[in-house]
Amino acid sequence: MLEKTVVELSEALKLRKVSSVELTRAYLEKIGTKSKKLNTYITVCDELALTQAKMADQRLAKGEKNPLLGIPIAHKDIFCTKGIKTTCGSKMLENFVSPYNATVVSKLNKAGMVTLGKTNMDEFAMGSSNETSYFGPVKNPWDTEKVPGGSSGGSAAAVAADLCAIATGTDTGGSIRQPASFCGVTGLKPSYGRISRWGMIAFASSLDQAGPISKSAEDAAIIMNAMAGSDDLDSTSIRAPVDDYTASINDSLHGIKIGVPKQHLTEGLSIEVEESIRQALQVYEKLGATIKEIDLPNNHLSVSAYYVIAPAEASANLSRFDGVRYGFRCSQPTDLEDMYKRTRSEGFGSEVKRRIMIGTYALSAGYYDAYYQKAQKIRRLIKNDFDAAFKTVDVIVGPTSPHTAFGLGTTTDPVKMYLEDIYTIAVNLAGLPGISIPAGLVGKLPIGMQIIGKDFAEAKLLNVAHKYQKETDWHKMKPSLDFGD
Repeated sequence: MLEKTVVELSEALKLRKVSSVELTRAYLEKIGTKSKKLNTYITVCDELALTQAKMADQRLAKGEKNPLLGIPIAHKDIFCTKGIKTTCGSKMLENFVSPYNATVVSKLNKAGMVTLGKTNMDEFAMGSSNETSYFGPVKNPWDTEKVPGGSSGGSAAAVAADLCAIATGTDTGGSIRQPASFCGVTGLKPSYGRISRWGMIAFASSLDQAGPISKSAEDAAIIMNAMAGSDDLDSTSIRAPVDDYTASINDSLHGIKIGVPKQHLTEGLSIEVEESIRQALQVYEKLGATIKEIDLPNNHLSVSAYYVIAPAEASANLSRFDGVRYGFRCSQPTDLEDMYKRTRSEGFGSEVKRRIMIGTYALSAGYYDAYYQKAQKIRRLIKNDFDAAFKTVDVIVGPTSPHTAFGLGTTTDPVKMYLEDIYTIAVNLAGLPGISIPAGLVGKLPIGMQIIGKDFAEAKLLNVAHKYQKETDWHKMKPSLDFGD
């Protein structure tokens, strides 16, 4: 039962083949016996989950038909959850209990979803391997010697290992799509502003976006109907109507134009990943799509621009963690300055401190124009490239990552780690939606394919992804390892 999709579980709940309480207990039991080795969860909410499941069963008994009602979910530990620890994978917030729910959490609670717990993540969402977490690295369920990707690695690994039915994640430069690729699941990064960021602890405010990690595009469409929409508490959420993301998911792809960036199928991409993407394009051609090579001439500048803009915004956002109001505080400070310095040096991990220092430098007097302002100009060029491409194509398809999951502890050079997101970062800089879906295997490791859409064209992305998944079984593949304790 636990390997089933949200669509399948919803049908089983509706037909009373299983109750939400029974389903929740089964997930909690599996988390208790299987999660520790993978280190997917930071907090497990047994009591809350069973209470919510009982309430869901009561609503189901009254005939309520919401497809998310009674479905167990895991939340990335960056979303504030009332009465539950929200750590952001950091010592700084190790014991922080939020007094309120993030808007995303509130919406999914209202839909009747059951919160199993909070998943592990790179500290303050800064990382591409889930190795920067204060609570230890998450392991990939396909191969526990490999990383699951980051920063939403805990969510991706939990979905892949059937430790939840679906999960939330956040994506600042690829942090939903890259772990989805490494763990063989579906990960959607919506357009910037499509989903409220209120109550989602900020890393880089102009880049961060919440989204689902699921077993299929169809599941992602269902939960997007609940997650998306404007929010008066978030000034960056878009005031625009929300599509029914399931309405067009089965539309024909006949006549659709797919762009393939020549910069994506080039040096640095593994042969196996390239071959899988080319085979996927053949599937789309059989479905009636036209394939066209496109040019994104400024794509190679995206990593450089991102690692000025994101750290600059992080340095401002993380200045609030000073030991005064909440979170970690150093012991026995001699004065206020000592408390500030020691709290931040002891509370933050090395990668977070590295990015704060880079960002503070980029924003400092004399360097703002040379670095931050120039990076923002490059960001505009990258968005212009996408705008030009979308005048001739409907979606853009390419690899999510240049390779499959790499080994734990094997990438220690920060610059090399930053290059892991070379295919995903430009999408965040442009504020566009992107989805990663499974498209093959190299040995026993999954390959991800990225589909990029126009602004607020999530419905089309989900349609294109779903039609591919109806023709292939890559998204149905499961890890064969016994990752029990």
